[in-house]
Amino acid sequence: MVQTIQPKDISLYELEQKFSLKLAIEEHLFSAEELPILNKTENESLQRVRSNYFNLTKRRFMSEEAVKIVVLSPLLDLAGFYQLPFETETETAIEIAAEDEGLIVKGSIDVLVIQKQLWVLVIESKSTKFDVMTAMPQALAYMLNTPNAGQPTFGLLVNGREFVFLKLIKRNTPQYNFSRAFSIFKPENDLYEVLRVLKQIGVLLKGTES
Repeated sequence: MVQTIQPKDISLYELEQKFSLKLAIEEHLFSAEELPILNKTENESLQRVRSNYFNLTKRRFMSEEAVKIVVLSPLLDLAGFYQLPFETETETAIEIAAEDEGLIVKGSIDVLVIQKQLWVLVIESKSTKFDVMTAMPQALAYMLNTPNAGQPTFGLLVNGREFVFLKLIKRNTPQYNFSRAFSIFKPENDLYEVLRVLKQIGVLLKGTES
């Protein structure tokens, strides 16, 4: 009997208890040797994305949602996810809330699904209360429900400033791993590494279609 998961209120503890989910600490998502080398045009595009981000965040009333559109959408475009054979779907936003110094801070998590094997969870909030890892339980809940049980599935958590990748392998005991947080604030521009990982995921997803 298939069990339906409701991602809205799920916790990492519940996923571990109900689905025997385990953290595969020893397993790396990708080695540096596997990642593709970016060309000059891609490097220049990422420099512009980062410049756009810093210019927009200087404006007092610029929303985080706009910043994410400016940063995330170009990354998905450069990775080729808006072109065939990829298909992108949207899921209903997940509402989230947290208490911050006596105030209830509300936000949402928007979900994009690419090829039913890459879940992109974008955290929308007017507060920095929700860090990028807030969306990890919800992402894993979606990934556990993937119809492609024989293939690894991937997640990308985004809050506009940071990016964390997830990888789930559904064996007898499902195992997941996550990357370090890539930050747009790093002097060396972590967007380069984010795009390299996205492009490599794209290669793997194309391989499952053949």
